[in-house]
Amino acid sequence: MERRNFLTLLGTTACTELARRIGLQTAPDAPKADITIRITPIEIEVAPKKIIKTIGYNGSAPGPVLRLRERQTVTVDVFNETNIPELVHWHGLFVPSDVDGSVEEGTPMAPPAGLRRYSFVPRPAGTRWYHSHIHAGRDMKKATYTGQFGFLYIAPREDPGQYDAEIFLALHGWNPHLDSQGDEGNLEVTYSIYSVNSHALGSGDPVRVKEGQKVLFHILNASATDQHRIALPGHKFKVISLDGNTVPTPRDVDVIEMGPAERVDAIVTMNQPGVWILGEANDEIRNSGMGIVVEYANRSGMPRWTSPPNTEWDYTIFGQDAEIPLPDGGLVPLVFRKKFAGNRWVDHWTINGKSFPQTDPVRVRANCRYRLRFDNQSDEAHPVHLHRHSFELTSIVGKATSGVVKDVVVVPARKKVEVDFTADNPGPTLFHCHQQLHMDYGFMTMIEYEN
Repeated sequence: MERRNFLTLLGTTACTELARRIGLQTAPDAPKADITIRITPIEIEVAPKKIIKTIGYNGSAPGPVLRLRERQTVTVDVFNETNIPELVHWHGLFVPSDVDGSVEEGTPMAPPAGLRRYSFVPRPAGTRWYHSHIHAGRDMKKATYTGQFGFLYIAPREDPGQYDAEIFLALHGWNPHLDSQGDEGNLEVTYSIYSVNSHALGSGDPVRVKEGQKVLFHILNASATDQHRIALPGHKFKVISLDGNTVPTPRDVDVIEMGPAERVDAIVTMNQPGVWILGEANDEIRNSGMGIVVEYANRSGMPRWTSPPNTEWDYTIFGQDAEIPLPDGGLVPLVFRKKFAGNRWVDHWTINGKSFPQTDPVRVRANCRYRLRFDNQSDEAHPVHLHRHSFELTSIVGKATSGVVKDVVVVPARKKVEVDFTADNPGPTLFHCHQQLHMDYGFMTMIEYEN
Protein backbone atom coordinates (compact mmCIF):
# COMPACT_ATOMS: atom_id res chain seq x y z
CA MET A 1 0.00 0.00 0.00
CA GLU A 2 1.31 3.46 -0.86
CA ARG A 3 2.16 5.69 2.12
CA ARG A 4 -0.40 8.34 1.08
CA ASN A 5 -3.19 5.77 0.86
CA PHE A 6 -2.16 4.25 4.18
CA LEU A 7 -2.31 7.64 5.94
CA THR A 8 -5.67 8.38 4.35
CA LEU A 9 -7.02 5.05 5.59
CA LEU A 10 -5.54 5.69 9.04
CA GLY A 11 -7.21 9.13 9.22
CA THR A 12 -10.51 7.67 8.04
CA THR A 13 -10.29 4.93 10.67
CA ALA A 14 -9.59 7.46 13.42
CA CYS A 15 -12.54 9.60 12.33
CA THR A 16 -14.77 6.52 12.17
CA GLU A 17 -13.72 5.53 15.67
CA LEU A 18 -14.43 9.05 16.98
CA ALA A 19 -17.81 9.06 15.26
CA ARG A 20 -18.55 5.62 16.71
CA ARG A 21 -17.77 6.80 20.23
CA ILE A 22 -19.82 9.95 19.84
CA GLY A 23 -22.70 7.94 18.42
CA LEU A 24 -22.71 5.76 21.53
CA GLN A 25 -23.30 8.80 23.70
CA THR A 26 -25.75 10.91 21.69
CA ALA A 27 -28.54 9.78 19.43
CA PRO A 28 -28.02 10.61 15.71
CA ASP A 29 -31.10 12.83 15.71
CA ALA A 30 -30.35 14.46 19.08
CA PRO A 31 -30.89 18.23 19.13
CA LYS A 32 -27.91 20.55 19.32
CA ALA A 33 -26.60 21.12 22.85
CA ASP A 34 -27.12 24.47 24.55
CA ILE A 35 -23.43 24.63 25.48
CA THR A 36 -20.34 23.00 23.99
CA ILE A 37 -17.13 22.55 25.97
CA ARG A 38 -13.99 21.32 24.26
CA ILE A 39 -11.19 19.98 26.44
CA THR A 40 -8.05 20.68 24.41
CA PRO A 41 -4.31 21.31 24.78
CA ILE A 42 -3.68 25.07 24.81
CA GLU A 43 -0.88 27.60 25.16
CA ILE A 44 -1.37 30.86 27.05
CA GLU A 45 1.10 33.72 27.35
CA VAL A 46 0.59 34.73 30.99
CA ALA A 47 3.44 37.25 30.74
CA PRO A 48 5.79 38.33 27.94
CA LYS A 49 7.68 35.23 26.78
CA LYS A 50 6.10 33.20 29.61
CA ILE A 51 4.19 30.51 27.74
CA ILE A 52 2.14 28.00 29.71
CA LYS A 53 1.32 24.72 27.98
CA THR A 54 -1.69 23.17 29.62
CA ILE A 55 -5.20 21.81 29.04
CA GLY A 56 -8.10 24.25 28.86
CA TYR A 57 -11.72 24.72 27.88
CA ASN A 58 -12.63 26.09 24.45
CA GLY A 59 -9.06 27.19 23.77
CA SER A 60 -8.60 29.33 26.87
CA ALA A 61 -7.93 29.34 30.60
CA PRO A 62 -10.13 30.21 32.34
CA GLY A 63 -12.82 28.78 30.12
CA PRO A 64 -15.79 30.90 29.05
CA VAL A 65 -18.12 32.28 31.71
CA LEU A 66 -21.22 30.11 31.43
CA ARG A 67 -24.40 32.02 32.23
CA LEU A 68 -27.43 29.86 32.88
CA ARG A 69 -30.96 30.54 34.06
CA GLU A 70 -32.09 29.05 37.32
CA ARG A 71 -34.27 25.93 36.90
CA GLN A 72 -34.16 26.07 33.09
CA THR A 73 -32.91 22.71 31.76
CA VAL A 74 -29.58 22.89 29.95
CA THR A 75 -27.74 20.38 27.76
CA VAL A 76 -23.94 20.43 27.62
CA ASP A 77 -21.75 18.55 25.15
CA VAL A 78 -18.22 17.93 26.44
CA PHE A 79 -15.74 16.98 23.70
CA ASN A 80 -12.61 15.45 25.20
CA GLU A 81 -9.82 16.11 22.71
CA THR A 82 -7.07 14.73 24.98
CA ASN A 83 -5.63 11.24 25.37
CA ILE A 84 -6.93 10.59 28.91
CA PRO A 85 -10.48 10.20 30.28
CA GLU A 86 -11.83 13.44 31.75
CA LEU A 87 -14.65 14.71 33.94
CA VAL A 88 -16.26 18.12 34.26
CA HIS A 89 -17.59 18.79 37.76
CA TRP A 90 -20.43 21.30 38.12
CA HIS A 91 -19.27 22.68 41.45
CA GLY A 92 -22.01 23.95 43.75
CA LEU A 93 -24.97 22.66 41.73
CA PHE A 94 -27.72 20.44 43.13
CA VAL A 95 -27.60 17.88 40.33
CA PRO A 96 -27.92 14.07 40.16
CA SER A 97 -24.86 11.93 40.89
CA ASP A 98 -24.59 10.66 37.32
CA VAL A 99 -23.98 14.17 35.94
CA ASP A 100 -22.21 15.80 38.89
CA GLY A 101 -18.77 15.06 37.47
CA SER A 102 -17.35 12.61 40.03
CA VAL A 103 -16.32 9.07 39.15
CA GLU A 104 -16.74 8.13 42.83
CA GLU A 105 -20.44 9.04 42.50
CA GLY A 106 -20.82 7.10 39.27
CA THR A 107 -20.62 9.88 36.68
CA PRO A 108 -19.49 8.42 33.32
CA MET A 109 -16.22 9.91 32.11
CA ALA A 110 -15.71 11.62 28.79
CA PRO A 111 -13.40 9.17 26.99
CA PRO A 112 -10.29 10.23 25.07
CA ALA A 113 -11.25 11.60 21.66
CA GLY A 114 -14.89 11.23 22.68
CA LEU A 115 -17.99 13.08 23.73
CA ARG A 116 -20.12 13.07 26.83
CA ARG A 117 -23.49 14.82 26.94
CA TYR A 118 -24.78 16.16 30.26
CA SER A 119 -28.28 17.43 30.90
CA PHE A 120 -29.39 19.00 34.17
CA VAL A 121 -31.53 21.66 35.78
CA PRO A 122 -29.19 24.36 37.11
CA ARG A 123 -29.81 25.38 40.70
CA PRO A 124 -29.33 27.16 43.02
CA ALA A 125 -28.74 30.66 41.68
CA GLY A 126 -25.39 32.31 42.28
CA THR A 127 -21.69 32.10 41.47
CA ARG A 128 -20.69 28.47 40.87
CA TRP A 129 -17.88 27.08 38.75
CA TYR A 130 -16.90 24.12 36.61
CA HIS A 131 -13.59 22.25 36.62
CA SER A 132 -11.79 18.97 36.03
CA HIS A 133 -12.33 16.36 38.72
CA ILE A 134 -9.87 13.56 38.08
CA HIS A 135 -7.04 12.04 40.11
CA ALA A 136 -3.65 13.69 39.58
CA GLY A 137 -1.36 12.24 42.25
CA ARG A 138 2.18 13.37 41.47
CA ASP A 139 1.28 14.30 37.88
CA MET A 140 1.12 18.09 37.89
CA LYS A 141 -0.30 18.18 34.34
CA LYS A 142 -3.73 16.91 35.32
CA ALA A 143 -6.88 17.96 37.15
CA THR A 144 -7.03 21.37 38.85
CA TYR A 145 -3.33 21.99 38.22
CA THR A 146 -4.31 22.66 34.59
CA GLY A 147 -6.37 25.40 32.96
CA GLN A 148 -9.56 23.34 33.16
CA PHE A 149 -11.71 25.74 35.16
CA GLY A 150 -14.26 28.46 34.54
CA PHE A 151 -17.07 30.44 36.12
CA LEU A 152 -20.61 29.09 36.03
CA TYR A 153 -23.07 31.83 36.91
CA ILE A 154 -26.71 30.96 37.47
CA ALA A 155 -28.81 34.08 37.13
CA PRO A 156 -31.49 34.44 39.83
CA ARG A 157 -35.08 34.90 38.77
CA GLU A 158 -34.98 38.36 40.29
CA ASP A 159 -31.76 40.39 40.41
CA PRO A 160 -31.95 43.86 41.98
CA GLY A 161 -28.68 44.72 40.20
CA GLN A 162 -27.41 47.22 42.76
CA TYR A 163 -24.16 47.71 40.89
CA ASP A 164 -22.94 49.40 37.71
CA ALA A 165 -20.57 46.76 36.36
CA GLU A 166 -19.47 43.22 37.14
CA ILE A 167 -16.04 41.61 36.80
CA PHE A 168 -15.11 37.91 37.01
CA LEU A 169 -11.64 37.20 38.44
CA ALA A 170 -10.16 33.72 38.79
CA LEU A 171 -6.93 33.14 40.76
CA HIS A 172 -4.54 30.40 39.65
CA GLY A 173 -0.95 29.16 39.95
CA TRP A 174 1.07 27.74 37.05
CA ASN A 175 4.04 25.41 36.48
CA PRO A 176 3.39 23.45 39.66
CA HIS A 177 6.04 21.15 41.05
CA LEU A 178 6.62 19.19 44.24
CA ASP A 179 9.12 20.71 46.63
CA SER A 180 10.45 19.66 50.01
CA GLN A 181 8.94 21.61 52.92
CA GLY A 182 9.52 21.72 56.68
CA ASP A 183 11.79 19.76 58.98
CA GLU A 184 10.35 16.41 57.90
CA GLY A 185 10.99 17.13 54.23
CA ASN A 186 7.47 16.24 53.13
CA LEU A 187 6.54 17.27 49.60
CA GLU A 188 4.18 20.17 48.89
CA VAL A 189 3.14 21.90 45.67
CA THR A 190 4.79 25.20 44.71
CA TYR A 191 4.28 27.39 41.64
CA SER A 192 6.66 29.48 39.53
CA ILE A 193 4.11 32.04 38.32
CA TYR A 194 0.57 33.14 39.13
CA SER A 195 -2.25 34.87 37.29
CA VAL A 196 -5.57 36.57 37.70
CA ASN A 197 -7.63 35.14 34.84
CA SER A 198 -5.13 34.45 32.04
CA HIS A 199 -2.45 37.04 32.81
CA ALA A 200 0.15 37.76 35.45
CA LEU A 201 0.30 41.17 37.09
CA GLY A 202 1.53 43.78 34.61
CA SER A 203 0.36 41.84 31.56
CA GLY A 204 -3.01 41.97 29.86
CA ASP A 205 -5.63 44.68 30.11
CA PRO A 206 -6.46 46.45 33.37
CA VAL A 207 -9.87 46.55 34.98
CA ARG A 208 -11.16 49.94 33.82
CA VAL A 209 -13.51 51.78 36.16
CA LYS A 210 -15.05 55.23 36.66
CA GLU A 211 -15.17 57.27 39.82
CA GLY A 212 -18.40 56.66 41.73
CA GLN A 213 -19.12 53.30 40.10
CA LYS A 214 -20.20 50.33 42.16
CA VAL A 215 -18.40 47.29 40.72
CA LEU A 216 -19.44 43.75 41.59
CA PHE A 217 -16.39 41.48 41.70
CA HIS A 218 -16.97 37.73 41.38
CA ILE A 219 -13.74 36.23 42.73
CA LEU A 220 -12.85 32.53 42.47
CA ASN A 221 -9.85 30.80 44.00
CA ALA A 222 -9.18 28.27 41.23
CA SER A 223 -5.85 27.20 42.72
CA ALA A 224 -5.30 23.47 43.07
CA THR A 225 -3.72 23.87 46.50
CA ASP A 226 -3.18 27.44 47.75
CA GLN A 227 -5.12 29.74 50.04
CA HIS A 228 -5.02 33.44 49.05
CA ARG A 229 -5.57 36.83 50.69
CA ILE A 230 -6.75 39.51 48.24
CA ALA A 231 -6.82 43.27 48.74
CA LEU A 232 -7.42 46.48 46.77
CA PRO A 233 -5.57 49.29 48.61
CA GLY A 234 -7.64 52.36 49.39
CA HIS A 235 -10.89 50.46 48.88
CA LYS A 236 -13.13 48.11 50.82
CA PHE A 237 -14.94 45.00 49.66
CA LYS A 238 -18.60 44.82 50.66
CA VAL A 239 -19.07 41.04 50.77
CA ILE A 240 -22.60 40.13 49.71
CA SER A 241 -22.27 36.42 48.85
CA LEU A 242 -20.06 33.49 49.84
CA ASP A 243 -19.86 30.51 47.48
CA GLY A 244 -22.68 32.14 45.51
CA ASN A 245 -25.10 32.31 48.44
CA THR A 246 -26.30 35.69 49.76
CA VAL A 247 -25.06 36.35 53.29
CA PRO A 248 -27.45 37.58 56.00
CA THR A 249 -25.11 40.41 57.02
CA PRO A 250 -23.12 42.05 54.20
CA ARG A 251 -19.93 43.56 55.64
CA ASP A 252 -17.09 45.81 54.46
CA VAL A 253 -13.66 44.18 54.72
CA ASP A 254 -10.14 45.23 53.75
CA VAL A 255 -9.02 41.72 52.76
CA ILE A 256 -10.76 38.69 51.29
CA GLU A 257 -9.31 35.31 52.29
CA MET A 258 -10.15 32.29 50.17
CA GLY A 259 -9.28 28.62 50.23
CA PRO A 260 -9.18 26.58 47.02
CA ALA A 261 -12.65 26.44 45.36
CA GLU A 262 -14.18 29.24 47.44
CA ARG A 263 -15.98 32.12 45.74
CA VAL A 264 -16.68 35.61 47.05
CA ASP A 265 -19.01 38.20 45.52
CA ALA A 266 -18.18 41.70 46.72
CA ILE A 267 -19.16 45.21 45.69
CA VAL A 268 -16.46 47.87 45.63
CA THR A 269 -17.37 51.55 45.50
CA MET A 270 -14.82 53.26 43.29
CA ASN A 271 -14.06 56.33 45.36
CA GLN A 272 -10.24 56.55 45.28
CA PRO A 273 -9.26 57.73 41.77
CA GLY A 274 -5.91 56.50 40.56
CA VAL A 275 -4.19 53.38 39.29
CA TRP A 276 -4.12 50.54 41.79
CA ILE A 277 -3.19 46.88 42.15
CA LEU A 278 -5.83 44.38 43.18
CA GLY A 279 -3.83 41.39 44.29
CA GLU A 280 -2.41 38.92 46.77
CA ALA A 281 -1.36 40.42 50.11
CA ASN A 282 1.75 38.21 50.17
CA ASP A 283 4.47 40.22 48.40
CA GLU A 284 6.27 37.21 46.93
CA ILE A 285 3.13 35.71 45.41
CA ARG A 286 1.83 39.05 44.13
CA ASN A 287 5.19 39.88 42.57
CA SER A 288 5.10 36.44 40.93
CA GLY A 289 1.94 37.45 39.11
CA MET A 290 -1.13 37.22 41.33
CA GLY A 291 -2.62 40.64 40.74
CA ILE A 292 -4.40 42.84 38.24
CA VAL A 293 -4.31 46.59 37.64
CA VAL A 294 -7.44 48.62 38.41
CA GLU A 295 -7.36 51.85 36.40
CA TYR A 296 -9.73 54.79 36.84
CA ALA A 297 -10.82 56.72 33.75
CA ASN A 298 -8.49 59.60 32.86
CA ARG A 299 -5.81 58.36 35.27
CA SER A 300 -2.36 57.04 34.40
CA GLY A 301 0.96 56.24 35.99
CA MET A 302 2.49 53.32 37.85
CA PRO A 303 -0.04 51.17 39.72
CA ARG A 304 0.07 51.62 43.49
CA TRP A 305 0.16 48.98 46.20
CA THR A 306 0.11 49.40 49.96
CA SER A 307 -0.02 46.53 52.42
CA PRO A 308 -3.48 45.90 53.87
CA PRO A 309 -4.20 45.49 57.59
CA ASN A 310 -3.33 42.06 58.94
CA THR A 311 -6.93 41.35 59.91
CA GLU A 312 -8.18 37.83 60.58
CA TRP A 313 -10.75 36.41 58.18
CA ASP A 314 -13.94 35.51 60.05
CA TYR A 315 -16.93 33.82 58.39
CA THR A 316 -19.15 34.63 61.35
CA ILE A 317 -19.24 38.41 60.76
CA PHE A 318 -21.38 37.72 57.68
CA GLY A 319 -23.86 35.61 59.65
CA GLN A 320 -26.15 36.00 62.62
CA ASP A 321 -25.11 35.65 66.24
CA ALA A 322 -27.41 32.77 67.06
CA GLU A 323 -26.95 29.20 68.23
CA ILE A 324 -28.83 26.57 66.22
CA PRO A 325 -30.20 23.54 68.13
CA LEU A 326 -28.78 20.14 67.22
CA PRO A 327 -30.78 18.87 64.20
CA ASP A 328 -32.86 15.69 64.16
CA GLY A 329 -30.16 13.61 62.47
CA GLY A 330 -27.69 14.27 65.27
CA LEU A 331 -23.95 14.88 65.23
CA VAL A 332 -21.52 13.23 62.79
CA PRO A 333 -17.87 13.60 63.91
CA LEU A 334 -15.26 13.68 61.13
CA VAL A 335 -11.66 13.73 62.39
CA PHE A 336 -8.91 14.81 59.95
CA ARG A 337 -5.33 13.63 60.50
CA LYS A 338 -2.07 13.55 58.58
CA LYS A 339 -0.28 10.23 58.07
CA PHE A 340 3.46 10.75 57.58
CA ALA A 341 4.59 8.79 54.52
CA GLY A 342 8.34 9.35 54.83
CA ASN A 343 10.96 11.94 53.98
CA ARG A 344 10.77 13.36 50.46
CA TRP A 345 7.34 11.87 50.02
CA VAL A 346 3.73 13.08 49.93
CA ASP A 347 1.79 12.91 53.18
CA HIS A 348 -1.35 10.81 53.28
CA TRP A 349 -4.60 11.88 54.94
CA THR A 350 -7.29 10.16 56.96
CA ILE A 351 -10.91 10.77 57.93
CA ASN A 352 -11.79 9.00 61.18
CA GLY A 353 -8.57 7.01 60.91
CA LYS A 354 -8.94 5.74 57.34
CA SER A 355 -7.81 6.89 53.88
CA PHE A 356 -10.04 6.73 50.81
CA PRO A 357 -11.21 4.32 49.43
CA GLN A 358 -11.17 2.56 52.83
CA THR A 359 -12.94 5.45 54.60
CA ASP A 360 -16.25 4.63 56.25
CA PRO A 361 -19.18 6.30 54.47
CA VAL A 362 -21.52 8.67 56.28
CA ARG A 363 -24.98 7.10 56.10
CA VAL A 364 -27.98 9.43 56.01
CA ARG A 365 -31.74 9.32 55.62
CA ALA A 366 -33.46 11.38 52.93
CA ASN A 367 -34.80 14.77 54.08
CA CYS A 368 -33.13 14.46 57.47
CA ARG A 369 -30.83 17.24 58.73
CA TYR A 370 -27.40 16.48 60.19
CA ARG A 371 -24.58 18.31 61.94
CA LEU A 372 -21.08 17.55 60.65
CA ARG A 373 -18.22 18.28 63.03
CA PHE A 374 -14.95 18.86 61.17
CA ASP A 375 -12.22 18.16 63.73
CA ASN A 376 -8.91 19.13 62.12
CA GLN A 377 -6.16 17.47 64.17
CA SER A 378 -3.46 18.32 61.64
CA ASP A 379 -1.12 21.29 61.28
CA GLU A 380 -2.61 22.39 57.94
CA ALA A 381 -5.85 24.18 57.05
CA HIS A 382 -8.30 22.21 54.90
CA PRO A 383 -10.90 23.62 52.44
CA VAL A 384 -13.48 20.83 52.64
CA HIS A 385 -16.21 20.51 50.01
CA LEU A 386 -19.54 18.69 49.97
CA HIS A 387 -20.83 17.76 46.51
CA ARG A 388 -24.45 18.20 45.37
CA HIS A 389 -25.50 19.93 48.61
CA SER A 390 -24.77 23.08 50.57
CA PHE A 391 -24.38 23.49 54.32
CA GLU A 392 -25.01 26.17 56.94
CA LEU A 393 -22.16 27.22 59.21
CA THR A 394 -23.15 26.69 62.85
CA SER A 395 -19.86 26.92 64.77
CA ILE A 396 -16.48 28.35 63.74
CA VAL A 397 -13.71 27.56 66.24
CA GLY A 398 -16.22 27.50 69.08
CA LYS A 399 -18.18 30.60 68.01
CA ALA A 400 -21.85 29.96 67.27
CA THR A 401 -23.28 31.39 64.06
CA SER A 402 -26.13 30.91 61.62
CA GLY A 403 -27.32 31.96 58.18
CA VAL A 404 -24.08 31.60 56.19
CA VAL A 405 -24.59 28.92 53.52
CA LYS A 406 -21.59 27.50 51.63
CA ASP A 407 -20.30 24.42 49.83
CA VAL A 408 -16.63 24.87 50.86
CA VAL A 409 -15.34 25.88 54.29
CA VAL A 410 -11.74 26.24 55.41
CA VAL A 411 -11.12 24.37 58.66
CA PRO A 412 -8.09 25.96 60.36
CA ALA A 413 -5.21 23.88 61.66
CA ARG A 414 -5.89 22.26 65.05
CA LYS A 415 -9.42 23.71 65.11
CA LYS A 416 -13.03 22.58 64.77
CA VAL A 417 -15.84 23.76 62.52
CA GLU A 418 -19.45 22.56 62.57
CA VAL A 419 -22.00 22.76 59.77
CA ASP A 420 -25.58 21.58 59.25
CA PHE A 421 -26.84 20.09 56.01
CA THR A 422 -30.09 18.57 54.84
CA ALA A 423 -29.87 15.27 52.96
CA ASP A 424 -32.27 16.36 50.23
CA ASN A 425 -30.51 15.18 47.06
CA PRO A 426 -30.43 11.35 47.10
CA GLY A 427 -27.55 9.51 45.48
CA PRO A 428 -23.88 8.81 46.18
CA THR A 429 -22.29 12.07 47.36
CA LEU A 430 -18.59 12.88 47.63
CA PHE A 431 -17.01 14.80 50.51
CA HIS A 432 -13.37 15.78 50.26
CA CYS A 433 -10.65 18.32 50.85
CA HIS A 434 -10.40 20.59 47.80
CA GLN A 435 -6.63 20.79 48.14
CA GLN A 436 -5.80 18.52 45.18
CA LEU A 437 -2.81 16.84 46.81
CA HIS A 438 -4.79 16.05 49.96
CA MET A 439 -7.76 14.72 48.00
CA ASP A 440 -5.53 12.50 45.87
CA TYR A 441 -3.83 11.03 48.93
CA GLY A 442 -6.80 9.86 50.93
CA PHE A 443 -8.80 12.90 52.08
CA MET A 444 -12.20 11.77 50.76
CA THR A 445 -15.26 9.88 51.90
CA MET A 446 -18.77 9.21 50.66
CA ILE A 447 -22.18 10.18 51.96
CA GLU A 448 -24.62 7.36 51.26
CA TYR A 449 -28.40 7.56 51.47
CA GLU A 450 -30.20 4.70 53.20
CA ASN A 451 -32.94 2.95 51.24
